[in-house]
Amino acid sequence: MPRSKVSIVRTPKSPSGKEIEGAIRQAIDLIGGLDDTISRKDLVLINPTLVAPPTDPQSAVITSPEVTRAVADIVQDFGSRPIIAESSAVGVDTEKVITNSGYGELRTEDYEVIDLKSTTKVTVGIEGGEILKEMETFELVTRADVIISLPKMKTHDQTELTCSLKKLKGLVTDEQKRRMHRTGVFKGVVDINMLFKPRLSIVDAILCQEGLGPIFGRPVEMNLIVAGKDLVAVDSICGQIMGYKPEEVLITKFAAERGLGVMDNEMIELAGESLENVRRRFMRSVEDDPVEVDGFSLLFGGVTCTGCRNTVMSALVDMRNAGQLKYLPGVTVITGDPDIPKAIPSDEIVAVGQCVPGDKRGRRFVRGCPPNNAYVVNAIIGGREKVRRMYAEKSLEETEE
Repeated sequence: MPRSKVSIVRTPKSPSGKEIEGAIRQAIDLIGGLDDTISRKDLVLINPTLVAPPTDPQSAVITSPEVTRAVADIVQDFGSRPIIAESSAVGVDTEKVITNSGYGELRTEDYEVIDLKSTTKVTVGIEGGEILKEMETFELVTRADVIISLPKMKTHDQTELTCSLKKLKGLVTDEQKRRMHRTGVFKGVVDINMLFKPRLSIVDAILCQEGLGPIFGRPVEMNLIVAGKDLVAVDSICGQIMGYKPEEVLITKFAAERGLGVMDNEMIELAGESLENVRRRFMRSVEDDPVEVDGFSLLFGGVTCTGCRNTVMSALVDMRNAGQLKYLPGVTVITGDPDIPKAIPSDEIVAVGQCVPGDKRGRRFVRGCPPNNAYVVNAIIGGREKVRRMYAEKSLEETEE
């Protein structure tokens, strides 16, 4: 059985647009070119990370416009039509992210840059979907002949890291994103990839994020482009560059188990730089300046996955940034199935995640796998104040409409 090819190419420090394009072309050549991926007159949907502001290039929140420009130019060289399209996180105005970043300049140069949230929605079935049997997406996405995932390499406050596979969550509606958090993000993302079957990933790993990614993390200069046609293999290699074992990242693990690609190194052929030459352990989200407040406690049960643990820790940071830590004393947050001291009143317990047994959920249960940070904060505050969302313009109540 042939091994999946993944290339790692180093760019110069603070590369120019031409140097970025050169690195991407080299990375594509190392995986065998694109003759088996793109055909003349194909509609090629290029999906960069435009999750949310801030859009300062040095914050490493979004995929560099120069990376996206280079990929669009390469697609056009094939005589195909490149369309750059994305929907930002729930409650975020994608159009503002576009116009306040280099993507607005791409528009002025006649590149097609589309805010998917402003386009027609459709519902499609997913054959073999495990969490999702159907999905609400956008009509434009269903018309694409080829989908290219163009992620920014970052840690993530719920899924450990975000890369090629999770990036495709940007191709579904806000309503669908919310439903996925209730039913299961990890396997839901795999369902998305089963439906869309992206053919290529080119990872912007020039300036990355560690710690409280995907938005509030710390910039890390790596100066790398990673590319491959097997997105599971690409994410496995990116995870290893960042210091994760492939099985630690549940989206990668579940996608490999579902047959969408390979994550074991013996099944991956690396080209370009070696892992040893580029590896750097990234700070995990739970390691990044954790919150400690007297009178507040956390109880993590053994069945808890990293999703709910990371979500709770990130929600506490959101509360600190919003000046809402005053609501923590007297509260105990639990995930999984921990032993709860009898002295803790049930009304003071906030239970987070589907793994909490029914008899321990109580009145302040937060449903989801994992739930969105904002719902955890809302349960802790208990109606004493509105949740202050850190990057979304819409309030928690508005996103539920």
